[in-house]
Amino acid sequence: MKELIISEPNKKQEEFFKCSKRFIGYGGARGGGKSWALRTKFILLALKYDGLKLLLLRKTLPELRENHLLPMLSQLNGIARYKRDERAFIFPNGSRIRLGYCDSENDIYQYQGQEYDVIGVEECTHFTFQQIQFLTTCNRTTRTDFKPRMYFTGNPGGVGHNWFKRLFVKGRFENGEDPDDYVFIPATIDDNTVLMKTNPEYVKVLDALPEKLRQAHRFGNWDIFDGQFFEEFRDCKEHYEDGVNTHVIEPFEIPRDWTIYRSFDFGYAKPFSCAWWAVDYDGRLYRILELYGCTKTANEGVKWPPEKIFSEIARIEKEHRWLKNKQIIGVADPSIWDASRGEAIIEAANRNGVYFTKGDNKRLPGWMQVHYRLSFDDNGIPMMYVFNTCKGFIRTVPELSFSVTNPEDLDTTGEDHIADEVRYMCMARPIKPTYKKQLASIGDDPLDLYRSSNY
Repeated sequence: MKELIISEPNKKQEEFFKCSKRFIGYGGARGGGKSWALRTKFILLALKYDGLKLLLLRKTLPELRENHLLPMLSQLNGIARYKRDERAFIFPNGSRIRLGYCDSENDIYQYQGQEYDVIGVEECTHFTFQQIQFLTTCNRTTRTDFKPRMYFTGNPGGVGHNWFKRLFVKGRFENGEDPDDYVFIPATIDDNTVLMKTNPEYVKVLDALPEKLRQAHRFGNWDIFDGQFFEEFRDCKEHYEDGVNTHVIEPFEIPRDWTIYRSFDFGYAKPFSCAWWAVDYDGRLYRILELYGCTKTANEGVKWPPEKIFSEIARIEKEHRWLKNKQIIGVADPSIWDASRGEAIIEAANRNGVYFTKGDNKRLPGWMQVHYRLSFDDNGIPMMYVFNTCKGFIRTVPELSFSVTNPEDLDTTGEDHIADEVRYMCMARPIKPTYKKQLASIGDDPLDLYRSSNY
């Protein structure tokens, strides 16, 4: 009889093996031993529970073959029988590990109507949230000795970056999501003692990556990923009090002589966004309050009519101590002045005593102003701060990505409503860029080339 030989797991892998939460996220950085941990956990579960049904997924068939099929064929030789037509390992106790892939969005429907006690998704950030939601409906059981569970491994970046970060890294849960069901076990190459002994050079490979990729793949930094539009943004809790190298800070009492602004972006089926800003004596912006018209589902509007939106804004300005009896300067998306399809939205604002001027809607100059505001000076101080009570900004702005068609613009299919409203605010108070003392140099100086007679 064949024996299964399993090497000793490291501490993070052992924690992963022992966890029995409903949804388990593992990894975050490259070299953390994710693939070995996931397939080994599947094998152990299949051996322990008779008749267990497990589904192990990768994005593409070649990835599935190299990362799991071939290693499992070697590891399970004589222990479980492999059925090629079903792409499944069959164990003597009736347990079955099926290997699958979802190369396209619609590939997920091949699992429709199927039931699995355990589902594992490796490199899950290559899967859309819709695919993951669909898979969750397949993760069910009638067993009394085992509760269904799902395992997710992955790295920062990819189409699924935002949903993984929201659920596992930040723990920002929406309707029907129980916080007690989720756990994240971060792991980096430093935790992988076997790899560090057998291939220590891999650390140098990761350290040689461009800085953003190094942060993501070496350290599993979910706030920095390829394509992040506002890569300057920092949310550092340890600096909430001193405001150094962070944009998010603790609220404080606003001096009465600071100027107050209100910025606004309209939305109905999609969220509307209204924010109040204080401007200090140096012209620095502080996002002190926000009203974000979003349901508990990301990028879904509350569908308030204009009258309801502006009556709520008026109520807040009458009651909040930072705003009441203040002359507030309003700036808004110019589209609310459009009366071509009936009454302009601005009319509802005016009826409620909420006044705006037309915001400058030029996108690229506007984004540059936001970048200027987010930039840190040599002392680590930016020209824009956000109170940590402004949850909508903190959730949505760092996760916006570049447009695939215009590298200077952001992807408008993302949840960009707060970003648009911020852009109107920054264009209302334009500043010059913040330069650090040392800027990147250009290799060839035209004057040097001229002096050396190279042209």
